Amino acid sequence: MMDKTTPTATPRGLRPLTVMVLAALWIATIGNLALWRALAALPELGNARGWLFGLAFALLIGAVQVAISSLFAWRWSLKPVLAFMLLAAAAGAYFMLSYGVVIERTMMVNVLLTDTREARELLSWRMAGALALLGVLPVALLWRARMSWPSGLRQLRNNALTLVAALALAIVAMGLSFQDLSATMRNHTQLRYLINPLNSFYAIATLGERPIQRNGAAVLPIGQDAHLAPRPAGAHPPLVLLVVGETARSDHQGLNGYARDTTPELAARGVVSLRNAWSCGTNTAASVPCMFSPLGREAFDARQDNTEGLADVLQRAGYAVLWLDNQAGGCKGVCDRVPTVDDKALQTPGLCDAEGECLDEVMQNGLDERIAQLPPERRARGVVVFMHQMGSHGPAYYKRSPKAFKKFEPECTTNALQQCSREQVVNAYDNTIVYTDHVLASNIDWLKAHEAQWSPALMYLSDHGESLGENNLYLHGLPYRFAPDVQKHIPWVFWLSPQFQQESGISLKCLARLRDEHVSQDNYFHTVLGLLGVRTKVYDPRRDMGVMCQGAG
Repeated sequence: MMDKTTPTATPRGLRPLTVMVLAALWIATIGNLALWRALAALPELGNARGWLFGLAFALLIGAVQVAISSLFAWRWSLKPVLAFMLLAAAAGAYFMLSYGVVIERTMMVNVLLTDTREARELLSWRMAGALALLGVLPVALLWRARMSWPSGLRQLRNNALTLVAALALAIVAMGLSFQDLSATMRNHTQLRYLINPLNSFYAIATLGERPIQRNGAAVLPIGQDAHLAPRPAGAHPPLVLLVVGETARSDHQGLNGYARDTTPELAARGVVSLRNAWSCGTNTAASVPCMFSPLGREAFDARQDNTEGLADVLQRAGYAVLWLDNQAGGCKGVCDRVPTVDDKALQTPGLCDAEGECLDEVMQNGLDERIAQLPPERRARGVVVFMHQMGSHGPAYYKRSPKAFKKFEPECTTNALQQCSREQVVNAYDNTIVYTDHVLASNIDWLKAHEAQWSPALMYLSDHGESLGENNLYLHGLPYRFAPDVQKHIPWVFWLSPQFQQESGISLKCLARLRDEHVSQDNYFHTVLGLLGVRTKVYDPRRDMGVMCQGAG
């Protein structure tokens, strides 16, 4: 019989290397399900060689994870670092699997600029369950694990050996699969942004190299020579609504040939709709600053400095400018130097819910009074009102249209789009287009009521498009170079009053000649300046659609 006074051996804990390998194995397999799903869908990898490539690729990812972990393999840092990696991998896996997105610099910009209301719409019980299973559970097991630590000097040696061995294994794995790896990454560039969570860490690193804001916080002026061209004698000052839509697709506009009549009210008002218009980004943070710049998409992305934009130039030329914003995310800097009414100031009973989100009709409420408060000497030259819509912002499409405009049923009534059929998702989205049609038509009717004192016009275009489940893709924000067309193909609508057409020299008939011509948000800045008679060196008539249509056949 054992003597009760005999001490029992203290159980040894797990070695740091064991914990690092187990965490890397979880991340490389479960945490990268989106990557393995994408690879499995490639026909060229559907054979034994493809399976061997996948195994070598998983080994490569796991080895890199171990190598990174070895840099933090110390008593007080290993568990927190591994916990962070596991949670980051869980969040990345959930969003990539659920919405078909990839994680790179553009998507990271979206994450950093997401406001509380937008973030709240992404929350669901499905998300909570996924994060609990993929992230919280392994972190809990990690935190409960008993570990055995050697002396500091010995751990330093172990870390160095682990780093060298992991890098050697990564090199071997890359060498064994180099031909297939290089071909796959070259032909399917988006796959590199599915390597989780390294994709998130790399995206954050590139933000440091090329931040959202250029040249610190400095904003350089443009169009300092801006002035208004003389108007015909007796002409009324222009009153122009420039409506910036949100997440509207060109191919879901009845005006553009969509099988559903989603735009009956605009069709009845004789507008011109451009069917081949394209955005310069796949998210608001990219598209809105780009379209308000004179540079064009490629030059804007490569810019070195922050500069003013369209609203600044119009104000400098002498117009009274007003920005109305129905998005909590704001104007992304383009309205910072002009009079602005944000979503908090727009709150109106009956048009706004308890959470503070308002229907887009709210921007027309009290508009006459807001214009009357602008400087009278500027109003005498003309008024330009920007309206930044909530539009078709997802994933909670059902919140963007009131009951009276839910033309298509049944609609998806949750923000977890994967739980709805595609028909329900499309119905909810199309109802937002129907409501936007009504809002724009109401804007036109408001403008018509002011024709005795003003020369009115309206221009509407969306900031970007949206994926509605095609190829398991939802929402928007994919890198421009391989984003699907539905995230870039946008509606662009003109309405010009007869008086505005006569005084500007640009007719709807002329613009209709561009109905099927390829145009983009690169044309926006210059077209607005041309329509409003603003003269400045930054204006490029070659990008002005008012000039382009005169030369069209």
